[in-house]
Amino acid sequence: MKTFRSAMMLAALGSAAAVFCPAATAQTKPVDTTPSKHLEIIHHPNYDKTVFMPFVPAIKIKSGKILWLAGGTALPVYHDHPHKRDQLQKYMVNDLEQQVRQAMDGIKQTVEAAGGSMKDVVHLFIFRARPRMGDIGKASFVVNEYFKPYNHKPTTTNLAVLELGEPEQLVEIQAFAVID
Repeated sequence: MKTFRSAMMLAALGSAAAVFCPAATAQTKPVDTTPSKHLEIIHHPNYDKTVFMPFVPAIKIKSGKILWLAGGTALPVYHDHPHKRDQLQKYMVNDLEQQVRQAMDGIKQTVEAAGGSMKDVVHLFIFRARPRMGDIGKASFVVNEYFKPYNHKPTTTNLAVLELGEPEQLVEIQAFAVID
């Protein structure tokens, strides 16, 4: 009886973890890693495959419809305009990786709302404010996490700029994708 109760408690804890931890359920969903039928990845002949690149040199659009996304920030996709100080302070903490992750979450939600997935993203424009040594690598590492499950890399432009829309804002990312 004690073993049965322990097993039931473990099952209940596992169910609770799945409810309170989205990552627990996300791992159980199979991810479609087949290349997008709309895109052709372009590489140079004889390129060095041992070099890690978080992007590809070019992507040829073969078919589909272009989806242009508004610039994404650490703020939720739907937020007040003009911006409210309490929202800026809540979402735009002084942490580049966190702001990149929140911006990418919004981009992912928007692409999925249009019927696509991250494997349909063709290009990202990444604008970073108040650049510091190593920021391009930190931002690229976080961005790459969103494409790794699909075995896909979009093309990117990664820029350091003097300032963005708000003093707390460290990043803005614009994307476009090709979907049905």
